Amino acid sequence: MLYRVEGIVIRSMDYGESNKIVTLLTKTNGKAGVLVRGAKKVKSRHSSLAQPFTYGEYQYFRSQGLGTLNHGEIIESHHDLRMQLDLSAYASYAAEMTDRIIQDDEPTGFHFEQLKAFLSAMDAGKDPQIVTHLYEMRILTLAGYAPEMEECISCGNRVGPFRLSAQGGGILCGRCGNRDPSASMLSEGAYKLLRLFNKLDMRRLGSIAVKPETKLELKHVMRQLMDIQLGLQLKSRNFLDQLDKLV
Repeated sequence: MLYRVEGIVIRSMDYGESNKIVTLLTKTNGKAGVLVRGAKKVKSRHSSLAQPFTYGEYQYFRSQGLGTLNHGEIIESHHDLRMQLDLSAYASYAAEMTDRIIQDDEPTGFHFEQLKAFLSAMDAGKDPQIVTHLYEMRILTLAGYAPEMEECISCGNRVGPFRLSAQGGGILCGRCGNRDPSASMLSEGAYKLLRLFNKLDMRRLGSIAVKPETKLELKHVMRQLMDIQLGLQLKSRNFLDQLDKLV
Protein backbone atom coordinates (compact mmCIF):
# COMPACT_ATOMS: atom_id res chain seq x y z
CA MET A 1 0.00 0.00 0.00
CA LEU A 2 1.24 3.51 -0.80
CA TYR A 3 1.23 6.03 2.05
CA ARG A 4 1.71 9.78 1.77
CA VAL A 5 2.19 11.53 5.10
CA GLU A 6 3.64 14.56 6.81
CA GLY A 7 6.29 13.32 9.19
CA ILE A 8 9.14 14.31 11.51
CA VAL A 9 12.23 12.12 11.82
CA ILE A 10 12.53 11.17 15.50
CA ARG A 11 15.09 8.39 15.00
CA SER A 12 17.59 7.55 12.27
CA MET A 13 19.92 4.56 12.16
CA ASP A 14 22.34 3.09 9.62
CA TYR A 15 21.26 -0.05 7.81
CA GLY A 16 23.80 -1.83 5.66
CA GLU A 17 26.48 0.01 3.74
CA SER A 18 24.36 2.75 2.20
CA ASN A 19 20.87 2.75 3.72
CA LYS A 20 19.14 4.23 6.73
CA ILE A 21 16.01 3.30 8.64
CA VAL A 22 14.08 6.26 10.02
CA THR A 23 11.25 6.40 12.50
CA LEU A 24 8.74 9.04 11.54
CA LEU A 25 6.23 10.66 13.83
CA THR A 26 3.47 11.21 11.32
CA LYS A 27 0.54 13.57 11.46
CA THR A 28 -2.04 10.92 10.51
CA ASN A 29 -0.58 7.40 10.75
CA GLY A 30 1.14 7.16 14.12
CA LYS A 31 4.79 6.17 14.16
CA ALA A 32 6.18 4.66 10.96
CA GLY A 33 9.45 2.86 10.29
CA VAL A 34 10.73 3.57 6.78
CA LEU A 35 13.77 2.27 4.90
CA VAL A 36 15.55 5.03 2.97
CA ARG A 37 17.74 3.36 0.35
CA GLY A 38 21.04 5.06 -0.44
CA ALA A 39 20.58 7.67 2.28
CA LYS A 40 24.22 7.35 3.43
CA LYS A 41 25.53 8.25 -0.03
CA VAL A 42 26.71 11.84 -0.33
CA LYS A 43 24.89 12.48 -3.58
CA SER A 44 21.67 10.70 -2.61
CA ARG A 45 18.55 12.76 -3.24
CA HIS A 46 17.03 11.17 -0.14
CA SER A 47 19.91 11.68 2.32
CA SER A 48 18.50 14.90 3.78
CA LEU A 49 15.11 13.24 4.32
CA ALA A 50 16.74 10.78 6.71
CA GLN A 51 18.33 13.43 8.96
CA PRO A 52 17.09 13.76 12.56
CA PHE A 53 14.44 16.46 13.17
CA THR A 54 13.63 16.83 9.45
CA TYR A 55 9.99 17.71 8.86
CA GLY A 56 8.74 16.72 5.44
CA GLU A 57 6.27 14.95 3.23
CA TYR A 58 7.08 11.27 2.85
CA GLN A 59 5.68 8.83 0.31
CA TYR A 60 6.42 5.18 1.02
CA PHE A 61 5.25 1.68 0.17
CA ARG A 62 4.33 -0.68 3.00
CA SER A 63 2.51 -4.00 3.06
CA GLN A 64 3.56 -5.06 6.55
CA GLY A 65 6.42 -4.18 8.84
CA LEU A 66 8.94 -1.68 7.49
CA GLY A 67 8.00 0.72 4.71
CA THR A 68 10.28 1.74 1.83
CA LEU A 69 10.61 5.38 0.83
CA ASN A 70 9.53 6.18 -2.71
CA HIS A 71 9.62 9.96 -2.68
CA GLY A 72 9.84 12.86 -0.26
CA GLU A 73 9.94 16.64 0.03
CA ILE A 74 11.47 18.63 2.88
CA ILE A 75 9.19 21.20 4.51
CA GLU A 76 11.57 22.26 7.33
CA SER A 77 15.08 20.82 7.52
CA HIS A 78 15.89 22.19 11.02
CA HIS A 79 19.50 22.17 9.88
CA ASP A 80 20.66 24.55 12.63
CA LEU A 81 19.40 22.17 15.32
CA ARG A 82 21.81 19.53 14.06
CA MET A 83 24.75 21.92 13.71
CA GLN A 84 24.70 23.47 17.21
CA LEU A 85 25.67 20.97 19.90
CA ASP A 86 23.42 22.32 22.66
CA LEU A 87 20.35 22.61 20.43
CA SER A 88 21.01 19.15 18.99
CA ALA A 89 21.16 17.74 22.52
CA TYR A 90 17.82 19.27 23.52
CA ALA A 91 16.14 18.23 20.24
CA SER A 92 17.52 14.68 20.56
CA TYR A 93 16.09 14.47 24.06
CA ALA A 94 12.65 15.57 22.86
CA ALA A 95 12.78 13.16 19.92
CA GLU A 96 13.85 10.16 22.03
CA MET A 97 11.27 10.98 24.70
CA THR A 98 8.57 11.13 22.02
CA ASP A 99 9.69 7.86 20.47
CA ARG A 100 9.62 6.07 23.83
CA ILE A 101 6.28 7.39 25.01
CA ILE A 102 4.22 6.85 21.84
CA GLN A 103 3.09 3.40 20.76
CA ASP A 104 3.32 2.36 17.10
CA ASP A 105 -0.41 2.41 16.32
CA GLU A 106 -1.36 5.30 18.58
CA PRO A 107 -3.16 8.32 17.02
CA THR A 108 -0.56 11.08 16.89
CA GLY A 109 -2.11 14.23 15.44
CA PHE A 110 -1.72 16.33 18.60
CA HIS A 111 1.67 14.76 19.48
CA PHE A 112 2.87 15.67 15.99
CA GLU A 113 1.76 19.30 16.31
CA GLN A 114 3.45 19.64 19.70
CA LEU A 115 6.78 18.25 18.48
CA LYS A 116 6.59 20.39 15.36
CA ALA A 117 6.02 23.48 17.55
CA PHE A 118 8.89 22.44 19.83
CA LEU A 119 11.34 22.26 16.91
CA SER A 120 10.08 25.58 15.51
CA ALA A 121 10.52 27.28 18.90
CA MET A 122 14.08 25.95 19.14
CA ASP A 123 14.82 27.17 15.61
CA ALA A 124 13.40 30.59 16.52
CA GLY A 125 15.99 31.02 19.26
CA LYS A 126 13.72 30.69 22.27
CA ASP A 127 15.31 29.54 25.53
CA PRO A 128 15.94 25.82 24.92
CA GLN A 129 15.63 24.82 28.57
CA ILE A 130 12.26 26.53 28.99
CA VAL A 131 10.99 25.17 25.67
CA THR A 132 12.08 21.69 26.74
CA HIS A 133 10.38 21.91 30.14
CA LEU A 134 7.16 22.92 28.43
CA TYR A 135 7.49 19.96 26.06
CA GLU A 136 8.17 17.64 29.02
CA MET A 137 4.92 18.84 30.55
CA ARG A 138 3.11 18.12 27.28
CA ILE A 139 4.58 14.61 27.28
CA LEU A 140 3.42 14.06 30.87
CA THR A 141 -0.06 15.26 29.91
CA LEU A 142 -0.24 13.11 26.78
CA ALA A 143 0.88 10.09 28.83
CA GLY A 144 -1.85 10.76 31.40
CA TYR A 145 0.43 11.99 34.19
CA ALA A 146 -0.16 15.74 34.20
CA PRO A 147 0.50 17.04 37.73
CA GLU A 148 -2.26 18.74 39.70
CA MET A 149 -1.15 22.36 39.96
CA GLU A 150 -4.36 24.16 40.91
CA GLU A 151 -5.06 22.81 44.40
CA CYS A 152 -3.48 20.74 47.15
CA ILE A 153 -3.74 17.03 46.27
CA SER A 154 -4.39 16.24 49.93
CA CYS A 155 -6.95 18.81 51.11
CA GLY A 156 -7.92 20.89 48.07
CA ASN A 157 -6.49 24.14 49.43
CA ARG A 158 -5.73 26.70 46.72
CA VAL A 159 -3.70 29.12 48.87
CA GLY A 160 0.10 28.82 48.78
CA PRO A 161 2.93 28.57 49.31
CA PHE A 162 3.13 25.06 47.91
CA ARG A 163 5.48 22.14 47.62
CA LEU A 164 5.56 19.85 44.60
CA SER A 165 5.16 16.18 45.35
CA ALA A 166 6.43 14.27 42.32
CA GLN A 167 5.40 11.03 44.01
CA GLY A 168 1.87 12.30 44.59
CA GLY A 169 1.62 13.95 41.20
CA GLY A 170 0.82 17.48 42.32
CA ILE A 171 1.16 20.27 44.86
CA LEU A 172 0.87 20.14 48.64
CA CYS A 173 -0.05 23.19 50.73
CA GLY A 174 1.69 24.32 53.91
CA ARG A 175 -0.60 22.24 56.11
CA CYS A 176 -0.07 19.03 54.12
CA GLY A 177 3.58 19.33 53.12
CA ASN A 178 4.67 16.77 55.72
CA ARG A 179 2.73 14.07 53.88
CA ASP A 180 5.66 13.83 51.46
CA PRO A 181 9.06 14.62 53.01
CA SER A 182 10.65 14.53 49.54
CA ALA A 183 8.34 17.25 48.16
CA SER A 184 10.17 20.30 46.81
CA MET A 185 9.35 23.81 47.99
CA LEU A 186 8.22 26.01 45.10
CA SER A 187 9.04 29.69 44.79
CA GLU A 188 6.22 31.87 43.53
CA GLY A 189 7.93 32.27 40.15
CA ALA A 190 8.46 28.54 39.63
CA TYR A 191 4.91 27.77 40.72
CA LYS A 192 3.41 30.26 38.26
CA LEU A 193 5.50 28.86 35.42
CA LEU A 194 4.58 25.26 36.22
CA ARG A 195 0.91 26.20 36.25
CA LEU A 196 1.38 27.88 32.89
CA PHE A 197 3.26 24.91 31.44
CA ASN A 198 0.51 22.59 32.63
CA LYS A 199 -2.06 24.33 30.43
CA LEU A 200 -0.08 25.88 27.58
CA ASP A 201 -0.15 24.48 24.06
CA MET A 202 3.37 24.45 22.54
CA ARG A 203 2.00 26.32 19.55
CA ARG A 204 1.10 29.32 21.74
CA LEU A 205 4.48 29.77 23.40
CA GLY A 206 5.71 33.35 23.34
CA SER A 207 8.91 34.80 24.78
CA ILE A 208 9.46 33.99 28.45
CA ALA A 209 12.33 35.49 30.46
CA VAL A 210 13.24 33.35 33.46
CA LYS A 211 15.75 34.09 36.22
CA PRO A 212 18.71 31.67 36.44
CA GLU A 213 17.74 30.55 39.96
CA THR A 214 14.18 29.83 38.79
CA LYS A 215 15.50 27.81 35.85
CA LEU A 216 17.55 25.67 38.26
CA GLU A 217 14.44 25.12 40.37
CA LEU A 218 12.36 24.18 37.33
CA LYS A 219 14.99 21.72 36.15
CA HIS A 220 15.03 20.03 39.55
CA VAL A 221 11.27 19.60 39.90
CA MET A 222 10.71 18.62 36.26
CA ARG A 223 13.38 15.93 36.59
CA GLN A 224 11.58 14.60 39.65
CA LEU A 225 8.27 14.50 37.79
CA MET A 226 9.72 12.84 34.70
CA ASP A 227 11.69 10.25 36.67
CA ILE A 228 8.95 9.25 39.09
CA GLN A 229 5.94 9.45 36.77
CA LEU A 230 7.50 8.05 33.57
CA GLY A 231 10.76 6.43 34.66
CA LEU A 232 12.39 6.63 31.22
CA GLN A 233 16.09 5.87 30.89
CA LEU A 234 17.18 8.07 27.99
CA LYS A 235 20.68 8.22 26.49
CA SER A 236 19.97 11.72 25.20
CA ARG A 237 19.25 13.02 28.70
CA ASN A 238 22.52 11.63 30.00
CA PHE A 239 24.33 13.52 27.24
CA LEU A 240 22.35 16.66 28.02
CA ASP A 241 23.42 16.39 31.67
CA GLN A 242 27.07 16.02 30.67
CA LEU A 243 26.75 19.05 28.42
CA ASP A 244 25.24 21.12 31.24
CA LYS A 245 28.29 20.40 33.40
CA LEU A 246 30.56 21.91 30.77
CA VAL A 247 28.65 25.19 30.58
